[in-house]
Amino acid sequence: MSLLSITRPGRLLSALGLLLASWPAIAAELAISCGAVGMEYELCRSGAEAWAAQSGHSVQVVTAPSSSSERLALYQQLLAAQAPDIDLFQVDIIWPGILGSHFVDLDPYVPEAALAQHFPALIESNRVDGRLVALPWFSSAGVLYYRRDLLEAYSEPVPATWAELSASAERIQAAERSAGNSRIWGFVWQGRAYEGLTCNALEWVASHGGGRIVEADGRVSINNERAAAALDLAAGWVGSISPPGSPNYAEEEARGVFQSGNAVFMRNWPYAWALAQGEDSPVRGRVGVAPLPRGEPGQPASTLGGWQLAVSRYSKHPKPAAELALYLTSAAEQKRRALLGAYIPTMPHLYRDPEVLAANPFFGELAATIEQAVTRPSAVAGSAYNRVSSGFWNAVHQVLTGGGPAQPVLARLERDLKRILRRAGR
Repeated sequence: MSLLSITRPGRLLSALGLLLASWPAIAAELAISCGAVGMEYELCRSGAEAWAAQSGHSVQVVTAPSSSSERLALYQQLLAAQAPDIDLFQVDIIWPGILGSHFVDLDPYVPEAALAQHFPALIESNRVDGRLVALPWFSSAGVLYYRRDLLEAYSEPVPATWAELSASAERIQAAERSAGNSRIWGFVWQGRAYEGLTCNALEWVASHGGGRIVEADGRVSINNERAAAALDLAAGWVGSISPPGSPNYAEEEARGVFQSGNAVFMRNWPYAWALAQGEDSPVRGRVGVAPLPRGEPGQPASTLGGWQLAVSRYSKHPKPAAELALYLTSAAEQKRRALLGAYIPTMPHLYRDPEVLAANPFFGELAATIEQAVTRPSAVAGSAYNRVSSGFWNAVHQVLTGGGPAQPVLARLERDLKRILRRAGR
């Protein structure tokens, strides 16, 4: 006798209903674009695979260029063509105003309780015309890495000002080279003409009291003596305490020099901590992290960074894509990424988590750094931000590569930025 002949129809339908309820009616095939800096790709892949196993959907992880400028250009091409190839995009904190019209409003998909876990400022930075176009995934801010063993060996304190950093880097570099370490440099950072240089240079300028390029009221403020002094100081590092190739360095080039043991100080994002502490790292156990120095006069300034997840309006599967975004940005997933890759959470309570602090001791002070970090003028510039930023980084790069003192370069930049903003109606 068959099973159907002895099972009551109601019970059979009930069992089928439970089975169908536990599995998606039609499994979606999603694609997510993730970065490739540090452990980004691997952590994105493992997180997406865990969600796929739980949900019954499938996820293809697509790597994006490590350069944020190249990634933005690629995204703009895909979205302008309304291509459905990518369902979920990893977007920079400065891109919602540029790309937001191409993204789904996530408010209907995200419970208020989930939004309340994040820093409020990060949620607001992802709202465009009242629409929640992205969810915070991990935050970031520029920090100073230093060789704790070398500072101790030469009785040098952790520098509080850029002048102190310059002097300490010069002394240790000279002493190490005299002792036979010919490959050592004092300070490595990101000097390539790309968004990373905007971040570095904004820190130099703001920490000297030179403003934020374009102020919140739309005033172009970059053409001032303190900003010029900050850029002239940085130009003086090239070839002295910083490698001659510094104007070609992005994050990974700087990390490569520092992690191989060939630099005393490094400016980078927090992701580099876990890599510096890796089992195969030559500097494992010999690295410290501190806030970036300040100018004189001035206050420490760290550029706010971070990445978000946004669902494409052209996705064929917006609901499961939003569910994947919610999973990847959850507290549990953010904690996993903090433990394995030192990725900065976007939720205040994780900065008090004992396990997170044990893996990343410097996180204890980082919450305040995130809350007080200097923001790039993406909100005030809106869709014109990319042109504003590229104008700034190209001007700074000109100064770094010997294109003359900063003051006349900044005067020309001021005129260019005013014209860009005027044409954009800002």
